[in-house]
Amino acid sequence: MDALRNRHRQAASITGPSSTFGTSYSSLADSVSPPEIWEEVDISSTDYARRRSELIQMMVDLRSMGADALIDLPSVVVIGGQSAGKSSLVEAVSGINVPRDSGTCTRCPMECTMSSHASSWSCTITLRIGFDRNGLDLQKKPTNVHFGPTITDKDEFEVWLRRAQAAVLNPDAPSSTFHTKTIEELRNMRSTLKFSRNVVCVSIEDPDATDLSFYDLPGLIQNEEAEIVALVKNLVEHYTKKENTIILTTIPMSDDMENQQSMSLARAADPDGKRTIGVLTKPDTLGDGAINQRRKWVEIIEGRSEDHTLRHGFYCVRLPDDAERAQRLSRAESQRRAAEYFDTTSPWKDVTDRHRFGIPGFVSDVSQLLIRLIEETLPCLRDDVDKLFAKCIEDLDELPPPLANDPQIEVLGRLNAFCDVFKKFVNGSHEDKRLAQRNRALYANFKRDIRGTAPDFRPFIHPEQYVSLDDTEGNMTLSERDPGVKVVGVYDIRKVIQEAIGWELPNNVPYQAKANLVAQFTKLWVAPSERCLADINDVLDEVINRLISTHFGRFKVLEDYFGKLIRIQVDICKARAQIAVKTALDLETTPHYTQNTHYLQSLRDKWLSHYKTARSRPSQYKAQENGIPVRPETPKPFEGRDDGCKESSPSAFGSSDSKSGGKAKPRMSTQPTPLVDTPESKALRALADAGYANLRISDLARLLPPDSFEEELSVMADVRAYYHVAYKRIIDHIPFTIEHALHHALAGQLSQSLLTSLLTDIVSGGNFSERMNELVSEDASIAQKRTKLSTRKQRLLDIRRRLVTFADST
Repeated sequence: MDALRNRHRQAASITGPSSTFGTSYSSLADSVSPPEIWEEVDISSTDYARRRSELIQMMVDLRSMGADALIDLPSVVVIGGQSAGKSSLVEAVSGINVPRDSGTCTRCPMECTMSSHASSWSCTITLRIGFDRNGLDLQKKPTNVHFGPTITDKDEFEVWLRRAQAAVLNPDAPSSTFHTKTIEELRNMRSTLKFSRNVVCVSIEDPDATDLSFYDLPGLIQNEEAEIVALVKNLVEHYTKKENTIILTTIPMSDDMENQQSMSLARAADPDGKRTIGVLTKPDTLGDGAINQRRKWVEIIEGRSEDHTLRHGFYCVRLPDDAERAQRLSRAESQRRAAEYFDTTSPWKDVTDRHRFGIPGFVSDVSQLLIRLIEETLPCLRDDVDKLFAKCIEDLDELPPPLANDPQIEVLGRLNAFCDVFKKFVNGSHEDKRLAQRNRALYANFKRDIRGTAPDFRPFIHPEQYVSLDDTEGNMTLSERDPGVKVVGVYDIRKVIQEAIGWELPNNVPYQAKANLVAQFTKLWVAPSERCLADINDVLDEVINRLISTHFGRFKVLEDYFGKLIRIQVDICKARAQIAVKTALDLETTPHYTQNTHYLQSLRDKWLSHYKTARSRPSQYKAQENGIPVRPETPKPFEGRDDGCKESSPSAFGSSDSKSGGKAKPRMSTQPTPLVDTPESKALRALADAGYANLRISDLARLLPPDSFEEELSVMADVRAYYHVAYKRIIDHIPFTIEHALHHALAGQLSQSLLTSLLTDIVSGGNFSERMNELVSEDASIAQKRTKLSTRKQRLLDIRRRLVTFADST
């Protein structure tokens, strides 16, 4: 292959270094000005001619497979305005006559492929249908329809070309109905479409031709409806934007270069002019007096114009006029007359590079350029196809496989799988722990919110002047308190007691007073509980929706069917869970009860001691302006008292509750003996020596003298202790209630309820088999995508096979 390529390059050598054409094309290189000089070589040599024919035929085969919609195939396109001589150029290059009626004649692309490997002239026409009536790619291998018989008489070609174009523009009618239509009938026919992206493919066998393949695009127009002008412009832009496309733009020399729309479109697609070739037409329309115009055109042809420079330069051709066309001149005679014109007419006869004039040199150079472009891009084309094929396989693998099971098995299997997975989610045994973990986080928030409802008792006459006493150990302060919690001082407690007094004997605090204070914090538990349940419901909805999509999403009908049934059951369980949560909250309203009396008494003693100690040293709990107290690490127990009570030293060890009577029972101390010799430690040692062992610093508060607010402090201690007992209950009870009434109840009843609903529906529907088939009917979009990808895969396989076959044959 390398030897053959070397012979090819020697046979078609061009002076100047190599250039890049597109992304990988490196032949016909960086040209210098003047434009590239082409050597007169025999491009019909056996090896090169065979290679050229094979390459062009391979491109034709690839386009017939629809490869140009997937990869950037090397090609040549001819563009130009209606009066630019484009049709005459196509005729001169191909040797065929094209329609020349007034108005827009060519309304679809024509692919013209010429082969010189024949003993006589013949032509076949094929319709390549790869787009729908709206110009959208059909996403499958194009349909190639042979149109009419093989044409052996050139005079018959024009009418057959008109018929083929009419067939393309009327896609709803069978193409065979146009085979017998006359030119007059075709002229008077109203086409369904104004333009089409489908292609009329003309394959010419001509011993006098040069092997070449090109697209003839509809002529650019300006004096038509805006829609038609835009259609033609968009079609031209679609072809010229491809990096491996050689743009042949026809420019009439009777007009200024700046006025040419085709040149503007070529510059937009190819700003550097690397793949554009200018074809100057109608040089014979310049009068003898147009000296300046002729001089400008000569500068352009010779590559000396700074404003108009192209990598591969400009060519000038003289094409037959109407009189010569009427004479039916042969190709050889037309070329002879053109050569005579350029050789005898100034200023063209004085241009050194004669290769730039006439059809033969132009066609020869474009053919060589196309062949080199094809050769250089072949490796990239194979790589591009391999990448597209790999991506196609990947996309197919991501789609669910076609249904293989019996519909009944498929439905029941997916239903059971859904229920099993959801049960594992609820139990926390599934590998996906998000349901349990998110719920635990919400329950932690609930615990924090309930903790924030703790009563804010401050045992002072002016409680707002002191800090909150939120912990008996002095090491914790609430960071977030429920806005419904009010600061309560000793006078507030006294007022509650007085309002609750009925027929109690003196020195008996009404129980209702404590019940009323308890109700103040338990009523605050409703909002956090409802908020927690709502958040839990949201998490459940997300999980359910995700599982429905995972297990049933492949079948849209099945997903909708079971999705509705499952959400009905979810709503039922949500309603029951709401009732259960309300019931759990109602349990905390009345009666106020606990069997955890030891814990309750212990807490009561701690809080009473804590309140008494605070009252004995009010300055240590005084709030500063910024609300932050300054409290010593080891507070002194006996300081000046609030509320005008006299200071005194402990005189007796008795109960801190006026109703309890008797001495406090000794308890094992859980507080380590301070290392520093403080007054408290001295007092504890003295009491231990006196026989009162195992006391703690908090017990010293009992030695304080009677307080005028003894009853109020006791009520504070009782209520605060009961809050903690109830708090410990509720922060577990509500989560357990939600879990069992919502998640576990749903997981337990879901399978049976869904199966019951399914069987009831099928029995009432009548046809079991049809209903099952309906439920697992695949979503149309998935089936369509699978079909599209399968078609694309086969398309790429065919293209890849053709490229590999060509590579192996060389």
